[in-house]
Amino acid sequence: MSTLEPKYHIPGPKSAELLALSDTYEPGCTSQQAPIVWDHAAGCRVWDVDGNEYIDWTSGVLVTNVGHCHPQHVEYIREQAGRLLNPYDFPTPERVTLARRLVELTPDNLDNCFMLTTGSEATEAAMRVARRYTGRHEIISFWGGFHGRTYGAMSMAGKMGTKKNFGPLMPGCIYLPYPYCFRCPFRLHPDECGFFCLEQFADRIIEVSSTGDLAALIIEPYQGGSGFIFPPDGWLSRLQEWAKERDLIFILDEVQSSFGRTGKMLALEHEDLRPNLLCLGKGIGSGVPTAALLAESRLMQSLGPGEMSSTTGGNPLSCAAAHAVLDIMAEENLPENSRRIGEYMLGRLQKLAEEVEVLGDARGKGLVIGLEFVKDMESLEPAPDITEEVIMRCCERGLLVGKVGFYGNVIRVAPPLVITEEQAEQSVDIMAAVVRSL
Repeated sequence: MSTLEPKYHIPGPKSAELLALSDTYEPGCTSQQAPIVWDHAAGCRVWDVDGNEYIDWTSGVLVTNVGHCHPQHVEYIREQAGRLLNPYDFPTPERVTLARRLVELTPDNLDNCFMLTTGSEATEAAMRVARRYTGRHEIISFWGGFHGRTYGAMSMAGKMGTKKNFGPLMPGCIYLPYPYCFRCPFRLHPDECGFFCLEQFADRIIEVSSTGDLAALIIEPYQGGSGFIFPPDGWLSRLQEWAKERDLIFILDEVQSSFGRTGKMLALEHEDLRPNLLCLGKGIGSGVPTAALLAESRLMQSLGPGEMSSTTGGNPLSCAAAHAVLDIMAEENLPENSRRIGEYMLGRLQKLAEEVEVLGDARGKGLVIGLEFVKDMESLEPAPDITEEVIMRCCERGLLVGKVGFYGNVIRVAPPLVITEEQAEQSVDIMAAVVRSL
């Protein structure tokens, strides 16, 4: 069948019925993406309740890094569920050994681990530790940043949509520009700007925004929710130095970028970063809610016993799932597969951007790629309508994609890391046919 020819009518009757129920009984729980209802999945493929099959470019929002329902992952979870679920206050072999593995995985300055349930919990915990240790309250985040939907994490968001109409935010939030080079607010080019947004602009903002009580900064290696925005090479390293020069705790939010997603086990490896606090989540459990905060012991020693407890954080089921993820990552060398397949996909998609004007930018690293759609290359006006049409046309042809971005005009390319060469080629063929047909 031609990649131009629709395979499915979307939504199918069962999906339509369940989507109507969802709108009635759980409004606001589902983001506006392709109108289907998932039924089951395996590896890099998803089937909806109408029996339609798709190649998945979402990973369930960058969660299922080892693939959907990986047999080894499922077996670890099944075996643990029959043994022990949650002792809360008491340690378990699963939690203690996972903490050791995560410490051994991360830079050697990070020698403590605190297990949690969600990425929001991890970023909240990091900010609390930084405030306690320094005795200061102001925290820097970045335009376009996303660190979760709980109160503190929401307050640090650099996106209006995350915090709009929720009332007063956490005190002490300061926002600096993130290098969105495709839409540089200073109209500069990364090859010649000298990191202007950091070197020439950041201290000006702090001078007028801070009370002189700076504690920390929190940043993502790439911005996921704002459209898979990557800083230029070397920018994060310079930011780390900048923070150290100002005696700030450097918090790196790798909730989305870790566990092979960027072609390295951790995104910090690309520039040998050594954060004081490291937030992990999403891919660590590959579908089972799991998160962790890695920290320098000197910071954690500012807390008393039990001050950072989490009711289900570090439960044996989540820890067993994370052990499975680490085993599968090593046995199948998934970070390398992410790098290799990601290079192939990005190369083809960048060539497509050169051919089709409405595809303004194709950017990424490993298996996290953003496709930004515009009205034209002269104005760079965002094209969310085109983006939505691409989502629907891809879905009709068996490719499941989602959108992100400030303007809802970025397609995320983030398949499970187990994607094969054949699946990569087939799925890029579908995307290319859809984009060329616009």
